[in-house]
Amino acid sequence: MSSTIRYAFGESSLGAFIAATSDRGLVAFEFAEPGPSPVRALQDRFADSQVVEDMAGLAATIGKLAEVIAHPDRDPGLAIDPRGTDHELRVWEALRRIPAGRTVSYGAIAAGLGAPREAREVAEACAANSIAILIPCHRVVKKDGSLSGYRWGFKRKRELIAREQTVQAFQLA
Repeated sequence: MSSTIRYAFGESSLGAFIAATSDRGLVAFEFAEPGPSPVRALQDRFADSQVVEDMAGLAATIGKLAEVIAHPDRDPGLAIDPRGTDHELRVWEALRRIPAGRTVSYGAIAAGLGAPREAREVAEACAANSIAILIPCHRVVKKDGSLSGYRWGFKRKRELIAREQTVQAFQLA
């Protein structure tokens, strides 16, 4: 085993979630009901690591993540350790530059990365994202501005955007 991945489940205003950390930061933050399936998914994804439950050790992290679900415009101050291809990492970094309360199209992200014809590849990178909200794929929409799919459900995407836009509107008032 090359490393240890610690995980814990939490509850939030948008449902149950699982969080997992490496020694460098958060590697997964996904909406999921407690049970063996999300744990098996972690074990499959991090096959070269020991995956262990650590509810007590991750209690503060779980609390911060529940708070960021309630207030997705806030930075919880957690280090992240995203795992993906070079392309996915570039897309995810671009997503992190989208301000809370704003949305950007897949095509605009692709154009910003110098590959304007690769909107589909941007969508695929969003679908591969395993760190909800902190890598804000919920802020990416179709070219016409309408909402598209979201790995953790359309209703959650709509609610996260609404929460951010409400805060933004309040700050502008």
